Amino acid sequence: MFRCVTALFLAAVVSSASAAQAGGSGGVNAPEHADKPYLVLVSLDGFRWDYQDLYDAPALDRIAENGVRAERMLPVFPTLTFPNHYSIATGLFPANHRLIGNHFPGEVGDGWYSIKDREAVQDGRWYAGEPVWVAAEKAGMVTAAYFFVGTEADIQGVEMTHWNAFDQHVPSETRVTQVLDWLALPAAQRPHLVTLYFETVDSVTHKYGPGSAESIAAISEVNVHLEQLLDGIEALPHGEQVYVVVVSDHGQLPSQFDREIMFLDAHIDIEGLTIVDHASSVYIWLSEAQKQRARQIVDAINANWDHGRAILREEAPEAWRVTAEAGFADVIVMADPGYLVASTPEKLSGSLGNHGWAPEAEGMHAIFLAQGPRLPKGQRIGPIRAVDVYPLMLQILGLPVPQDIDGDPGRLLPLLDSE
Repeated sequence: MFRCVTALFLAAVVSSASAAQAGGSGGVNAPEHADKPYLVLVSLDGFRWDYQDLYDAPALDRIAENGVRAERMLPVFPTLTFPNHYSIATGLFPANHRLIGNHFPGEVGDGWYSIKDREAVQDGRWYAGEPVWVAAEKAGMVTAAYFFVGTEADIQGVEMTHWNAFDQHVPSETRVTQVLDWLALPAAQRPHLVTLYFETVDSVTHKYGPGSAESIAAISEVNVHLEQLLDGIEALPHGEQVYVVVVSDHGQLPSQFDREIMFLDAHIDIEGLTIVDHASSVYIWLSEAQKQRARQIVDAINANWDHGRAILREEAPEAWRVTAEAGFADVIVMADPGYLVASTPEKLSGSLGNHGWAPEAEGMHAIFLAQGPRLPKGQRIGPIRAVDVYPLMLQILGLPVPQDIDGDPGRLLPLLDSE
């Protein structure tokens, strides 16, 4: 098993025997998978559902013409990067896969999960469910990742054959070239599942805002690299056996700094509270001694705010799937789409674009496109949910779809061989 780690981290090589002992493929595809197809799962972080129609996106148009495009993909709550990527990978809502945010308190390690904490990100104890790469490795399939949430961790005692520790400085062209190199390996070592992640649109749009010249240029740049990927796949001798699934985790909206901003510390005493700020929302965890304050906190915020709402965890909409067992915050403070909220002025993000608003907000909606030999060409379908992608990926790889998932197999599986 090979850990492909970027320049910021030391490369480590582990024997294929240890991978096999951990329940993985051992770096060699089992003989029964010789005729199975290949799947490339591509994530375009922050690519809103309507960008393809608003701006020039030839690579996505090419996939839509050759395959399937959903009107939009509905994200899970919260509309943040890590929960949504891992819901796509597992077919589970965060309440069930337990990755309930980008930063949140828990009971593993030092008690906090954070996307910037390399030790936490690579600690498999934080990740419940069975991501598609773990299912593939357990079945004896080689897998590879050039970034994707969860791919750095040992989950269920299984690691991917090839993976990379996230490094935003790795050029997109380098990522695509490596994916194509993996797909060009001899069949015995060739990954049947490859993930590929681009953060460009999200990063640039946070800084400059949706609709900015810089954001539109980032959309164009990502399409160039998608074209590189598609052309490279077509050039492979087995290119017709390769599926490409393109998703995003959420959309983005402009941050409305010219409108009223809610600062919680002007209305409640935040001393001693455990708080995570997202500009669009604030999450408050209370200790046992503080829990009696929950209703008072909610009422004080709502009495002074016309552009959002604070709710107790148990008051969250059913569609959000918020539970105490999963560790969601005791108090959820959600601004109306575009409006901003922060615990203190110092905690307010200066990003001109943001996400994290309620998943039903149209600006938070994501994309889904797919092409491959068993998919119809040029078909448009209605909205799907992030959790609905998992059954399709398993079926493409010829792996069984478990019953105990939140995704609906009936949403995308009928597309296979539907022509």
